[in-house]
Amino acid sequence: MSSRLNVAIVGCGIIGLNHARAIARHPDLAITALVDAVPAAASALADQIVSEFGGERPAEFETLPAAVAAAAVDIVVICTPSGLHVQLAEEALAAGKHVVIEKPLDVSMARARRILELSTQAEGRGLVVSVISQHRFDPASVVVADAAHSGAFGRVTSGIASVAWWRSQDYYDSGQWRGTWELDGGGAVMNQGVHTVDLLVWFLGRPVEVVAQTALLAHERVEVEDIAVATVRFESGALAVVHATTAAYPGGSVRIHVHGDRGSAIIEDDQLEYFGTADPAAFDASGASVVNRAAELVEAGEVRGGERGADRFIVGHLRQYEDVVDAIQQHRAPGVTVEDAFVSLAVVRAIYLSATLGRPIAFDEVLSGALDDITVTTGA
Repeated sequence: MSSRLNVAIVGCGIIGLNHARAIARHPDLAITALVDAVPAAASALADQIVSEFGGERPAEFETLPAAVAAAAVDIVVICTPSGLHVQLAEEALAAGKHVVIEKPLDVSMARARRILELSTQAEGRGLVVSVISQHRFDPASVVVADAAHSGAFGRVTSGIASVAWWRSQDYYDSGQWRGTWELDGGGAVMNQGVHTVDLLVWFLGRPVEVVAQTALLAHERVEVEDIAVATVRFESGALAVVHATTAAYPGGSVRIHVHGDRGSAIIEDDQLEYFGTADPAAFDASGASVVNRAAELVEAGEVRGGERGADRFIVGHLRQYEDVVDAIQQHRAPGVTVEDAFVSLAVVRAIYLSATLGRPIAFDEVLSGALDDITVTTGA
């Protein structure tokens, strides 16, 4: 029996192309089908795949049911606008396929709860469902998480997560779905900052309360925010600041600080910039020295310097695809589950609710669905 897993990519825009480039690098994956409601988009991506990687041309379809009925498909990769994610995931699971969903999980908490329920049922059928959070597989993120969770930082007291990016007006005008609540689900936090929020939650634990403000200050013809600031209180007592914007011309870096009473770390643009601990004998769950691993990463980042941006998106996604393939082959849960993505989505939703209602939002209010009917705004 061949170990090859056949992949259908749904959504053939820029994100679909980036996924294709990561998938093509994995020896156990093959792209057999492309799905897009716009046939020209699927055809263009098929041309690109053959041009870059050769091999057999993927079949093209306008709907996912048509693809899984006619092509050999083991994994469905969903790269459509965010508001369509859960509907497509439900179709894929109904067809008995493994599923990979580009972030965020969806834009609706109600639909996200539905896919959480379906993914739990799918586990019983041996299906793997994972949501793209590729930065959880970055070496810098892994060593900081290990340090935070193993006690190398002592009591974790605070964090800072900042995404200072720029998106032009042309970016928002390039697609009717961009900058809309219905399909984009939000702006700087939901679309650009969700990965950084996800890491913050991974490092610091379960949130309990969020207070936020958002605004639209530098763009036109956009429903959502281009700047957001928030404070998050965690179950441990730790406090964190979230800052996300697409109005920081010409575009800056992504920085995450994690601070404890015995150690701290700073990650900038996926590289470990600083790592310090008062516990030089700190070890992770495997028995490896956290301090030694961190020192190697800091040195590697200094050597690489300006090469940091090269191929970063594809390499990061490839790491997560390696985890997904191994999870399928080893019949285990993936490194990033739907539940992980659900929690991160709930933090983003809490930020928007706090900005809209002008009050602190208890995290349990979001998880329970008590505020699902609230229509969020930019807060400005």
